[in-house]
Amino acid sequence: MKVLIVDMTHGGTVIASQFTEIPGFHVYAWDIYQTLKEDVKTSLRNKNVEFVGIEFLKDLDEDSWVIAPVHCNLGLYIEDSDTAESSNGTGKVSRFMTHHEAVDFLMRKRIDVPVIEVTGVKGKTSTVSMLKEIFKDLNPLVLSSLGVEVLENGESHLLKGNISITPASVVEAWELLEEFLERSENPFEVGICIFETSLGGTGLADVGVLTNVVENYSVAGGTNCAADAKSQIFRSRMVACDFESFNSFYLNSTAENPAYNEMMVKNGISPGLQNGILMADIQDKTNTFSLNQDANVKASNIEFGFYETVFQVEVSDLKTVNENILNTSFEVSAFAPAPYHLQNILSVVCTALTLETPVKNIKKGLKSFKGINGRTSIREYNGVRVIEEINPGLNVEAVKKAVNMLSTISDEDNGSAVVFGGKYGVTCEEIDEKAVSFVLNRLDPRTDLIFVDDLGKNVKNLINRDFTFKKTLDDALKHALFTGSGNVLVVYRSNYSDVERR
Repeated sequence: MKVLIVDMTHGGTVIASQFTEIPGFHVYAWDIYQTLKEDVKTSLRNKNVEFVGIEFLKDLDEDSWVIAPVHCNLGLYIEDSDTAESSNGTGKVSRFMTHHEAVDFLMRKRIDVPVIEVTGVKGKTSTVSMLKEIFKDLNPLVLSSLGVEVLENGESHLLKGNISITPASVVEAWELLEEFLERSENPFEVGICIFETSLGGTGLADVGVLTNVVENYSVAGGTNCAADAKSQIFRSRMVACDFESFNSFYLNSTAENPAYNEMMVKNGISPGLQNGILMADIQDKTNTFSLNQDANVKASNIEFGFYETVFQVEVSDLKTVNENILNTSFEVSAFAPAPYHLQNILSVVCTALTLETPVKNIKKGLKSFKGINGRTSIREYNGVRVIEEINPGLNVEAVKKAVNMLSTISDEDNGSAVVFGGKYGVTCEEIDEKAVSFVLNRLDPRTDLIFVDDLGKNVKNLINRDFTFKKTLDDALKHALFTGSGNVLVVYRSNYSDVERR
């Protein structure tokens, strides 16, 4: 049987290698972005992987499988056929799978512990980090944009840094764990997996988490959108989903929901069927969370603080993995200096309760979470309070929320400054400079605005208020200190590990 793996840039090498180990498959690889290094090609060829190009698509037949990432629109390359049985009509093949579905196919019998998968536009890494704290007594295997780690009796072992969060990284994380346990003098049991995954879930999860769809950006060359791609999370056994996103894009996926229906038709997908999931059936397995809406998990009596926010969790008719219904209320204190941080906490509470985690474990785990260096963290710099929002996936919505957070802490006696900048090419999605400039132009005139690095150099040309430009982050912080700012918000597009090396 032929199996064509499309896109070697976003995890296809791992998937192709895995399929070579399954008898009966003849594996082909299409390096559609031409990024693969020659030594990696040689390694795959040694495993009998055959590299092909667009011309190979003519040779697909009813005995072929095609595996492509959800952001790759193969409809641009493969002619429709009446004999096609694939879910999206991409061609004459017996089976079409996304990379996410392929990982489910490869790993379902290998991973034998509960799984949590986290996807969304913003807040994924923070959500994973809080879940790690809650479940650390179970020796979790954790995959996030910060790397792959496993906890052993509370002690973290970093198995790999600088890893992507493509679905194929789930395979890599599990194999890194297996290798680590084989080398360990005192092997231990991993009790849960917590995976951050881009553009949806694999279907392996007992609870899939959709943090939000705050920006429904386009994928697949503009022929698809984030909300559709991330709908793969609903292949999970249960789902914890942001209330607003659920109601805007996924609930009642028929004519009853014009916004959803319009999105599906625009992207050439039959309403009601999305990524092989009958979306009208998802309500029974979805719990929602929200700050202000009538969700299954919401917050009340909120008292925001820089280092600790105290609030009441209200739980209403939450469905658990064991088919129980939960109604309760309890107080939580956690690091959440702004509403969008609290929203991430609610996603974590919703997830943990869905797994029937004791409330005392949830409260203890959240109490121990102090933020992630860069996203979001608060530190002192020569007597100045510095709030860092350093994120490779920085987008306009994140800038808005960070600036709004600053406005809640500023006062006339303690001046504030915003440092904005960063790098290009950190992720596949670039930032909308005009939209960012609109946000920064509306800053309080009393707030100093300091641009830095390549991104700052471009955006400053769109600004019609006073600003300063500095070449480095250190220079920008020194300038803010010199001008007397008591609070400095750093909004910077980069990997935090790169910033640490400055």
